[in-house]
Amino acid sequence: MPHPAIQIIVWVSLAFLAQRLLPVPLALFCVFLLALALKLCAQQLLKLLKRTRWIMFSLLLIYAYSTPGTALVGAWGVYAPTLEGLTDGALQLMRLLAMLASLAILLSLLNLARFIGGIYTLAYPLRWIGIERERAAVRLALTLQYAEPAMSETAADWRGAIRHVLKTPTVKTGHIELHRPHWHAIDGLGLVFSAALLWLGLR
Repeated sequence: MPHPAIQIIVWVSLAFLAQRLLPVPLALFCVFLLALALKLCAQQLLKLLKRTRWIMFSLLLIYAYSTPGTALVGAWGVYAPTLEGLTDGALQLMRLLAMLASLAILLSLLNLARFIGGIYTLAYPLRWIGIERERAAVRLALTLQYAEPAMSETAADWRGAIRHVLKTPTVKTGHIELHRPHWHAIDGLGLVFSAALLWLGLR
């Protein structure tokens, strides 16, 4: 399996490409990633879609009513969404879906330790400006470690979650193990693939 840093770079390249594709290639790209995510990690994809459903709805609504153009239903007057707005909103929605599908695949391939290891590797340039990447990686690991249960508890019982936040926090001791995976020959192919995606996006 490629190095976690390479997998993260590939995901960033896919996200960049999604922002640059024209409507028809974007639609095909989105459908492909969604189908692949459904096959490889359907549960992870559905979880991401569920958590972002209101963001996606709001995105489409904002574009539909804020973009000037031809009213979709003339009889509605100023209360009608525009055809151009719905088109632009659909394009942005497809870009978001493509990013979520590729993120679901990434999260299914990387556990927390490997993901933090990849971020640690990519954070190497921070040393040039005096930032300790070890500390940054540990902070990120702690945030992600406690964010998932907190989000689940909030979704299930938001009143209880608020009461819990207002309580005096208790400090728990523990340790974070920072994994540093080795590089392999396949990682070079991953870099070439990422470069190809970036090149397609810049054309």
